[in-house]
Amino acid sequence: MSDKPAITQAMIDAYDDFTHRNPDRRAFMERLTALCGSVAVAAAVAPMLAASSAKAAIVPENDARITGADVTYGEMKGYLARPATISAALPGVIVIHENRGLNAHTKDVARRIALEGFVALAPDFLSPKGGTPANEDEARTLIGQLDPAQNVANAEASLEWLESQGFARQATGAVGFCWGGGLVNRFATKSAKLKAGVAYYGSQAPLEDVPNIKAALLLHYGGQDERINAGIEAYRAALAAGGKTFEVHIYEGAQHAFNNDTSEARYNKAAADLAWGRTVAWFKRYLV
Repeated sequence: MSDKPAITQAMIDAYDDFTHRNPDRRAFMERLTALCGSVAVAAAVAPMLAASSAKAAIVPENDARITGADVTYGEMKGYLARPATISAALPGVIVIHENRGLNAHTKDVARRIALEGFVALAPDFLSPKGGTPANEDEARTLIGQLDPAQNVANAEASLEWLESQGFARQATGAVGFCWGGGLVNRFATKSAKLKAGVAYYGSQAPLEDVPNIKAALLLHYGGQDERINAGIEAYRAALAAGGKTFEVHIYEGAQHAFNNDTSEARYNKAAADLAWGRTVAWFKRYLV
């Protein structure tokens, strides 16, 4: 029998509120303590809700099958991962991080993309703020200070830079998670070159901008993610009315951030595996 404390939906909702609406850690811990019944239990639950930088990467940095490197282009910094051996130019994928910034987990996702036969670029969208800090609370604060229009411009600059590399074709997609999923949706409304987008539990694009979308969109949502899911039906209707190429998948029982394997309480392996298979197939279908 496990001696770990049970995680309730109310605890997960409290953490989601803390990381997306009210970044007051003291207030969050007080709320969590009330839900847990004691300071000691709350102290044990908090790390289970958060993402752990100590979790092992699925694809190690030194994996011989890929080449990974930090890159700089213009004012942007990022991480580039590609197959170690490339016989012909490959399609590219922009990997857009959560509201924690460009961390080890996002770089790991980029390496996973590279293993599927793509060139993956994970930009640090906090580059204008000096780069992603080690403290994720600070990173979330800085994310909130970014200019949305500049974020889209930086995404487009990332696409342009990637397609200028000899090992990348003029066929680029984007995948984003949480904050990054929202950016994928908005990027798609502004970019004439983006061919495919995959948004994991991301906020929907403004409905009035949907007619501008040219990319094929794959949208993943966790069934328990009420905050983000509130906008699904209106977005679905606008995409359908505009004759856009898209699919919506809702993973019942899955939480917001269900793909992030560094978060013990919210990671859902079954949903993550299914969504990942669909993501790779989507890019292989539309990045041609």
